[in-house]
Amino acid sequence: MSFHSMWAELLPIGRSSATGGYRRYAWTGADADCRAWFREQAATRGLTYEVDRNGNQWAWLGDPTAGNAVVTGSHLDSVPDGGAFDGPLGVVSSFAALDELRDRGAEFTRPLAVVNFGDEEGARFGLACVGSRLTAGALTPEQARTLTDADGVTLPQAMEAAGHDPDAIGADPERLARIGAFVELHVEQGRALDLTGDPVGVASAIWPHGRWRFDFRGEANHAGTTRLADRRDPMLPYAETVLAARKEAQLSGAVATFGKISVEPNGVNAVPSVVRGWLDSRAPGQHTLDAVVGGIEKAAREFADHHGVDLDVVRESFTPVVEFDHALRDELVRILGTDTDLTVPVLGTGAGHDAGILASRIPTAMLFVRNPTGVSHSPAESAAEDDCVAGVRALADVLEGLACR
Repeated sequence: MSFHSMWAELLPIGRSSATGGYRRYAWTGADADCRAWFREQAATRGLTYEVDRNGNQWAWLGDPTAGNAVVTGSHLDSVPDGGAFDGPLGVVSSFAALDELRDRGAEFTRPLAVVNFGDEEGARFGLACVGSRLTAGALTPEQARTLTDADGVTLPQAMEAAGHDPDAIGADPERLARIGAFVELHVEQGRALDLTGDPVGVASAIWPHGRWRFDFRGEANHAGTTRLADRRDPMLPYAETVLAARKEAQLSGAVATFGKISVEPNGVNAVPSVVRGWLDSRAPGQHTLDAVVGGIEKAAREFADHHGVDLDVVRESFTPVVEFDHALRDELVRILGTDTDLTVPVLGTGAGHDAGILASRIPTAMLFVRNPTGVSHSPAESAAEDDCVAGVRALADVLEGLACR
C-alpha cells in the first residue's frame, strides 16, 4: 500500500466538518478508529501486532523479544482542531518506509517495529506524552490515575471504557531494554527547513519547556454599578501579564504564550473573581527559560499588587533540555549524506515529542520534513507531497542503515 493511499484512508478520521481541524483525543471514538487503522496496517503487512501495558501500539517485523531492535513511529492523536500532519505523518511514513525497504529487497539483521504512542498531545487529560512517559517511568501510575478530562472522567475510566486494562499501566523497562534505537519522523514545527531550502533535516535537541498556571484572585462585583476605583479586577493584571510575557520572550530569543484562560464567574456583566491563565514557555537553554519565566512572574506580581489582586503561580509540567543521542544523530547524518544529493541540516526544536521522553532511556533521534508555512497545531499545517516522499525515502535509508547491516 502506497504512502498516498494510506494517507487518504487516515485523513477523514476525526476531522471536524466545521473547522477542518482534527479532534483525535485519547481513548475516544476517533482515537479508536485511528488505532483500528494502525492494526489493519500491521495485519496487511504480516507484522506481529501488540498493545503494551500503557496502550501503545506496536507492529513488529522479526522477533519482538530478540533485542537491539530498531523502532520508528510517532502518534495519531491531535490537539483540539489540529492539523493532519503532526504525528500521523510519522506513523504513515514508517509503514511506507518499511514497504520501500521490502521493495528494495533489504535483508534485516535486527528486529524492526512501527509504534503509535498513545495520548502524545495531552489534549484530553492535560499532560503531553502520557503513553511514552508511562513506559519510560517518567509518569507514575499513581500520577496517571489523578488525570481527568474536562468532564471529570479519569484516565483509568477512559482507558477501561475503551477496552484497555488501566490496572496494568506503568514503567516498562523490559520493553525499552529490547530497543537499540528509536527514530521518529515528524513534520517540522517551524520554518527552518523552508528557509534553507532542504526537504529533510535531523534534530539536534529539544528546547527546555514547561507549563505554568497563573491564578489571579480578585473580587466579583457588578459590572454596571461598581466604580472603577473600587474594583479588584483580576482581568487587568492578567492582561498586562500577557503583554509582559511577549516582551520577556522577545528580548531573550525565547517563546512565551498564554494560550488558555479560565474566568469565574464568567459573566458578561460581572467583574471576575478569578482569572486563570496557562503559560507555555520554551527557550534554547535552561538559563534563558528560567530568566524569562522569572521575569514574567515578577511582572505579574507587580501588576497584581497594583490592582489589589492576589496571585498564585503553579508549575504544572516541565521538561529539561533533551539532547538526542549524538552517535545516533551523527549516524543519521552520515547515512543520509552518503551517495545522495540530500543535504542534511541539523536543527533544534521548541516542540516536545515522544522521542524526547524516551531519550533518557534509549538512543533516540528525529527526522524533520519541511513545513512551507511553519504553521503547526492548526488546520493550516502542511507539507508538500514531494517533501513527504523525500521524508519516506530518508527514513527508509536510515532504517536500512541501522537495521539491515
